[in-house]
This record gives sequence, structure tokens and C-alpha cells, in this order.
Amino acid sequence: MFIVFEGLDGTGKSTLIKGLQKELSAHKIDHVVSREPGGTALGEEIRQILIRCQGEIPSPRTELLLYEAGRAQHVDHVIQPALKKNQWVVCDRYDASSIAFQCGGRGLNFDEVEWLNRFATAGLKPDLYVLLDLTVEESIKRREHREADRFEKEADDFHQRVRDSYLQIAKKDSKRWLILNASLSPAELVQALIEELKKRKWL
Repeated sequence: MFIVFEGLDGTGKSTLIKGLQKELSAHKIDHVVSREPGGTALGEEIRQILIRCQGEIPSPRTELLLYEAGRAQHVDHVIQPALKKNQWVVCDRYDASSIAFQCGGRGLNFDEVEWLNRFATAGLKPDLYVLLDLTVEESIKRREHREADRFEKEADDFHQRVRDSYLQIAKKDSKRWLILNASLSPAELVQALIEELKKRKWL
């Protein structure tokens, strides 16, 4: 299975991924955990360019292309090889992030971003997207004690557009998306996710 976690920063993706890892290990399911941007040595270098607050700021189109370059490397060198070994792949962000942040947040053309997503991923889609949905206000509150990256410093209306875009994407493809209320406790979120995986007969 290929499972992707999406949502605003501060929604608890990392914590839920750790909860899923524990469950997969209990079921003796071989799995790989990765992230975007990142996941490969080259991807991590690209990540630093994207999230840094110093230096030249990428234009929206440059930003998108950097994401897609890292994504193509990630798919070719991490995701596809793991799936071919029958390993589960658990990923913090994937192609939907580009729709939410670059289309919703930046206002780039949806069809062009979709085309680039298909090219970068070679058409590979996750079996399940898990959207951790949280209000912008609560997301900001959760992040106030950590150093903000370039995206986290964006205005509130940017993050609201990103959230709205995520919800729109998820509702259009409800069979492939699971929307979870990120205001629930970590234990409740893990339980909700496990119930969904059991319902799909994956566990």
C-alpha cells in the first residue's frame, strides 16, 4: 500500500505517521517512511532551498518546478523501488501538496500543475490520502513555539486557501481520501486511521 498524509503545517502528520508505523510493525508489515520535499539526498537539498527564509526567494513557477524535480527523484529512487519489493510506503506529503499550496495558495493554473504532477510521478497515485484537517487559527497556535519556515510565515489568507483547496480535492475523490479532524487526540486519530485500514481489509 502507498499511503500519503496531507494537511496544513502543525496538524499532527508526523505524530500520526509514528502511530501507523507502530501498528504496521505490530502486524509485521515491511514499510518505508519518507517525506516531500525530501526523501532522497537530492530531495533534501531541494527542501532546504524551498523552506529557507534567507537568500533568493523562488518565484511561484520556480517553486513548483523545484517541488516536481524532488518528487520525480523521490518516486524513481524511493517509492517505486519500495513498492516493487512489496513494502508499504508511508509518505508525509505528495502530489496533492502541489495542488493545495501552488494552485490554492499561489494561484497557479490547475491543469498545468496536474500535468507536472503526472510527469513527476509517472502517473503513480497513492492508495489512500489522509487529510488532517484543522483550522488555520489552530494550526498557527500549534506552531507558535517553533521556528517558522518560509511557508509557515505566509499570511493567514494563504493558509486558508491551502486548507480550502485540500478539502475541495478530498471531496472530489472521496474513495481515495480520508478526512480526519486534526483537533482529535493523537490516540483518537490513530484509532480512526486503523479502523479505516481494517475496513478496507488492508490490516
